[in-house]
Amino acid sequence: MLQWERAEVVSLREGWSGVQRLEARTEQDTVRALAYPELTGMVTIGERVLLNTNALRRGLGTGGEALVVARLDVLPECVHGSGHMVKARYTPMQTMVDAIDDPASEHYPVMRQAQDLGGMPVVIADLHSSLPAVVAGIRATCPQARIAHVHTDAAALPAALSRTAAVLRAEGLLAAVISAGQAFGGDLEAVTVHSALLGARHVVGADVAILVQGPGNLGTGTGWGFSGVQAAEAVHAAHVLDGAPIGVLRVSGADPRPRHRGLSHHAQTMFGAACLAPVRLPVPALETDEPHSAFHLSVREQVQQSILDVGAQRGVQHQLAQVETTGLREACEALPVSLSTMGRSLDEDPEAFLYAALAGRCAAELLAA
Repeated sequence: MLQWERAEVVSLREGWSGVQRLEARTEQDTVRALAYPELTGMVTIGERVLLNTNALRRGLGTGGEALVVARLDVLPECVHGSGHMVKARYTPMQTMVDAIDDPASEHYPVMRQAQDLGGMPVVIADLHSSLPAVVAGIRATCPQARIAHVHTDAAALPAALSRTAAVLRAEGLLAAVISAGQAFGGDLEAVTVHSALLGARHVVGADVAILVQGPGNLGTGTGWGFSGVQAAEAVHAAHVLDGAPIGVLRVSGADPRPRHRGLSHHAQTMFGAACLAPVRLPVPALETDEPHSAFHLSVREQVQQSILDVGAQRGVQHQLAQVETTGLREACEALPVSLSTMGRSLDEDPEAFLYAALAGRCAAELLAA
């Protein structure tokens, strides 16, 4: 299905780095839309634009705004770079980037020599909403840590779509965003997750990398049909590059769907059924979170049965890491971005963000070891 509509831009809304937000009048109504200046150039009021309204007209939460495909009367300025790596390949919006592993890149000599991560912690999550809580956990424990975010291509391809990452970057809480695979628009580009991780370590000089897909996780309710399953492949990449993979357990105390209550079935699949390399799985040290110990004990039992035992059956020894929770809630509250997962805030689903922050603290503790 492909639904395009012509429209006129009637107003500009507040955007962020790499994203314009606007309102445009179609033949039937006025809609909200997003434009990526990297692809279209800067849109102005009064211009005619071509909109992709697929998700908008279907009422989807993910991608539920119109997207500017082109400005009908203006061609964007062509800016020639030195690279020749194409992303979003063979789609009408394919774009050419200067990748760090491109022979024409200034970083190519470093990337040719880069062989491993030297034990760098790599925090791996399936939901983009985990990103700020992971950052909070790292900085609550190691304030000076240099953090790189690897934006993978399982969900939103444009890294610019993440307002969260843009704000964390602007506030100096992230050193760089690296878009990997078919994803594009980060501070740096990489052809694969492997080269993105190597770039995080050797080009950015990161102490910790956080690897997670962009906004727009796709799920079907089936055991294997969700985009976050890519996290298992990220564990494998971090492992073969001599990194220290740390998994963010997707946990919820408020999700109305039984399959996501407690330990999500997505986490069970990613780190249990799909994972062929060992990963650290942070859980609360119970003595530091007594009021919620019954919930955490239940999660720990789920982790044991669906991840640790499953891994052991194939000879993979995952590690349960007990991490103190003290100060993590306050660190999340102090962030310059609001926390939201599946429409629920920090107050509405604190467990979801706690387990992400635990993974960040676990990474920071490895740095101090």
